[in-house]
Amino acid sequence: MSSQTCTVTGMTCDHCSRSVRAEVSAVAGVTAVDVDLATGTVTVTSEQPVSTDKVREAVEEAGYTLAS
Repeated sequence: MSSQTCTVTGMTCDHCSRSVRAEVSAVAGVTAVDVDLATGTVTVTSEQPVSTDKVREAVEEAGYTLAS
C-alpha cells in the first residue's frame, strides 16, 4: 500500500472536493482518495506508488492546481 499527500489550490466548496475526488479516483491504481477541504490537501492511497504527474493531470482535469 502506498500513500501520498498533496496540496491543491483553488478548492473552496464541497463541489470542488467532489470534483477532485472523482478525477483522482479515476487514475489507474488509486484505491482511495481523501480530500480535506479545510487544509486543501488530497491524500491518495494506491496499491503501488502513483506518479505525481498522474495526480497533477487529474487535479488539473477537475479545474484545480496541484501546489505540491
